[in-house]
Order: sequence, then C-alpha cells, then structure tokens
Amino acid sequence: MRDEANGRAKKGIVNRRRFVGMVTASALGATMWRKSKVYSLSGAPQLLGANERIGVGLIGCGGRGMHLGRVVRELSHKGVNAQIVAVCDIYRPRLERAAKEFNARAYMDVKELVTDKDVDAVIVATPDRLHVFNSLEAVRAGKDVYCEKPLTHWQQFELLKQLVREVKAKERVFQVGTQWLSDSVWHQAAELIKQGAIGKPLHAQCGYFRHGDWGERGMPIDDPNAKPGPDLNWEAFLADAPKRAFDVSRFFRWRMYMDYAGGPCTDLYPHCLTPVVKALGVAFPKTVVAVGGKYRYDGERDVPDTFDMLIQYPEGITVVVLGTIANEWGIPTLIRGEDATMLFEGHGIVIQPQGAVKKERREIKRERGASDEEHMRNFIECVRTRQKTYSDIDLGYHVQTALIMGMLSFVHSKVATFDPHAETIKLV
Repeated sequence: MRDEANGRAKKGIVNRRRFVGMVTASALGATMWRKSKVYSLSGAPQLLGANERIGVGLIGCGGRGMHLGRVVRELSHKGVNAQIVAVCDIYRPRLERAAKEFNARAYMDVKELVTDKDVDAVIVATPDRLHVFNSLEAVRAGKDVYCEKPLTHWQQFELLKQLVREVKAKERVFQVGTQWLSDSVWHQAAELIKQGAIGKPLHAQCGYFRHGDWGERGMPIDDPNAKPGPDLNWEAFLADAPKRAFDVSRFFRWRMYMDYAGGPCTDLYPHCLTPVVKALGVAFPKTVVAVGGKYRYDGERDVPDTFDMLIQYPEGITVVVLGTIANEWGIPTLIRGEDATMLFEGHGIVIQPQGAVKKERREIKRERGASDEEHMRNFIECVRTRQKTYSDIDLGYHVQTALIMGMLSFVHSKVATFDPHAETIKLV
C-alpha cells in the first residue's frame, strides 16, 4: 500500500514538473526577451524607454484576473508595449488554463513569480484577504502593482498601513482597481471644486444598487469534488483568516463569507466612493457609522446584502453611501456646496446654483469616459514614466480606511472614529 501510494505521488510530481517545464519552455520560446533594468544610485528604477516592453505578472487567474489579463493583451494589440509573461494561482486547473491562454510561465507560489526577472509589474486579482500579502511580496521584490479593490480585507487595517509605508519607501507605482476613476469627470470635478465652483462643499451622496446575488452566490464552483493538496493550496487561501477545514463553497464562492469579504461595503463601494473622495479632495474620515444586514438573501451567505453608511470628514463634509443588491433603483451621485450642487449626469458635469445665488447653470463635458482598458493603460504608462496613477496608494488608503471604519461600525454596532495623528481607529 505504501509503495503504491509513493508511486502515485512520484508520478504526480513528474506530471506537475512536466507541465511547468512545458509552459516555461513555450513562454520562453514565444517571448525570447529578457531585460536588464537600469537602476539609479537610490535603487529606484529609472524611466523605461518607449520601446522597452513591460512584462506583467498575473496573480489570481479567476474570472476577474483573466479579464484584466485580456485587457493587457488587447492594449498590446493597440500598440501598448506590455505583455502577460507570468501567471500565478493556488488552484492548478485555473493556473493551467491561464498559462495556456497567455503563453506564460506558470507559478503556484507568488514568491516565485515576483522574482521572475521578466516581470516588471503585477496584477493582483486574488480574494480580498490575499491582496495585501500579494502586493507586499511584489513591492518588496521591486515590482509595480495594479491591485483590485478592496486594497485589503476589512480586518487588516494594520497591514494596510504597512503596505502604504512600503509602497512609498520602495517608490513603487501603485494603481487600485477602482476603474470608475478613469472617467475624466472626477478629475475635472476636483479642479472645479478647488476653484470654488460650488462654494464650500458640505454634503455628498453616492451608492451602488443592483438586483441579484449573482456576484456572490453566483460565483462558479470549478469542481465540486475539489480537495486541498498539491493542486489546491487551502492554507494559502486562508492566509490570516480563521483556520477552518476545507470547504468547496468557501474556496470558490468566497465573497459570500465575512472571513474573506464584506458584502457591498468592500466589494462595491470602492467604485462609487473613490471618485467622490477624489473630487472632494478629502483624506481620512473623522467618524463613520453604518447599518445594514441580510434583508433579502440569507441561507449560507453571511455577508450583508444591504449596507448604508454616513462618513463625516473633519473639513465639515458629510458623505452618504447607500446600497443594496436587492433592488436596482439607484440614487444620483452629487455634491452639494454652499453656492451650488454638482451633478454627474449625461455627458459630464452639471453645476446648478442655489436659488438665492445669482450664477448661471453650467454644463461641463467629460473629456474621457471610464473603462477597464483606460485604467490599465494609465497604470502601464505610469510604470514607464513613474508618474502617479489615477487611483494611487494615498487615495486608496483614505478610501479603504473609511470602508474599514464602516465595516467595524456595522459589525460592532458602534461609531468608528479616526485619530489622524496616531492613524488609529477607535469604536465608541
């Protein structure tokens, strides 16, 4: 029995080695390029030339990761000099599919991918718990990072601060995957507000509404008979989450569980809140309070389906964020000032003066619409030029802090307060 088991194990190792060797050979044969990067005396990378290809490593080969990998491929077809050269996933069937599609080297360990000399930058598209660990590995290896939202899990505030510190210390380019911010209206709005177009900002509202739990319960189960082992690294998936026995639903449909996600607040609100924070020019909140629950979808799911939060900023501005996945009728995004209201509708921005304010109504056309492609193009260009991205690490830090405060308020039924000097969250 033992000899037979050992024989099967050795056969598995040989097959896995054959697979990795096959993928590596094909990738090398297809690319046939290795770059020797030039570094300054400070250790920071110098600007890449226009003809130097940017090698991208894809960490996380699920639905979102594969989509972003295809975005890079599409950009390369349009003349952007970038290519997916390596892929990584802790579930081998996904890894194999990605390696084949992108003709890339395959790794099951992030540490191996980030030490690949052909990788200049990485896309992190793993479950929420792993974002910060994957990003830290990349930053420490000298790679630039495009990280899907949210920046961290809602229980990882200390790790969030550590990531921000290391990104800055290593002078890394960082883009948070809040693709709505690639829309020029938010950058135009920020400038208009600075110029006093609406007077002092007082109040803003935004939200995210949809009908259906397809984003959580609808996540596909790749193999209902999957088991942890050499082809599925359950321990890597858990990271710093509570230790549990393997569960196929938790592995494939992780957005249903508070251990790995947070429902609308962390999965959806980064999209709608980040542009408002950018436009207002605010940083850390003063206080946050949130309510919500499972009002429509229950059963195995333990993340809320409805989540409402109030964010108070020290500048005397309140932001209301509302949402549910039980009804698709949304609310308009707008910013109210002393003199006028800024609305985001139609082809751009409308500034509607208050009745007592003798100013003309203004309409400002958007210069550029939002898209995953534009957000990724911006990241790749910033990797080359070392400029700030649309959704950089500072903006991500400010938004993620507000979202974490909201989750802590909801979970503990308390008000979350922020100390900007100590950079700490307290519940009262």
